[in-house]
Amino acid sequence: MVTGAGRGLGLAIAQGLASAGAEVWLSGRTPEPLEAGAQAIRDAGHSAHAAPLDVTDDAAVRGFVERTPDIDILVNNATMRARSATSDLDLSTVQALLEVNTLAAYRLTQLLTPAMLAKGRGAIVNVTSIAGPLAGAADAGYTLAKGALDAMTRSHAVEFGGRGVRVNAIAPGFFATEANDDWVDNPDVQSFLDTRSPYKRWAAPHEIAGAAVFLCSDAASYVNGHTLVVDAGMSVKM
Repeated sequence: MVTGAGRGLGLAIAQGLASAGAEVWLSGRTPEPLEAGAQAIRDAGHSAHAAPLDVTDDAAVRGFVERTPDIDILVNNATMRARSATSDLDLSTVQALLEVNTLAAYRLTQLLTPAMLAKGRGAIVNVTSIAGPLAGAADAGYTLAKGALDAMTRSHAVEFGGRGVRVNAIAPGFFATEANDDWVDNPDVQSFLDTRSPYKRWAAPHEIAGAAVFLCSDAASYVNGHTLVVDAGMSVKM
């Protein structure tokens, strides 16, 4: 199951997992892009299903889990962003950021891990961000939510790792997704990348897929509690 899979990183991750042999459920709030993404995966000869779902709707999430009991890979990618200074960021927006970015991942993990633990097999990947450990101006709510998701990854890795369920995270850097359309052609952002990123460019969505496939596969059988940073080295550059 990949949440937030109608476009961008979620769709790229779903495509990558399907290409590696997984039967993938694409989850998101809007049915049309999910159906289109699942159909494209099927047209490529792989297995995929659309699963329209609001991950903040507890009853809907419970219903999906009850109907789909054999999920052994969960990618928590559903994301909300609100770039704003703390003085302008009302508490209700912060709560919504936490609900989508963090608490939805917690709830899905809570509901799906019992079956994984019973089988002694499972992989969970939380899509965090370099904005978790690294802070930018006027982005406190998102940094808070992604930082909490990173911390939750470590906690669940310790809780479940000894029973066959690995929990890791991916921290993307600057990816040219639809959510970042307003920034991709912004010369000030490009100037920032020229200074901060060793690659001096935006990443394409498909460049996230390999990290997800690795963490979900047996190739990562001894990797647990790790956040794999995919940012072209931006976060380690002085």
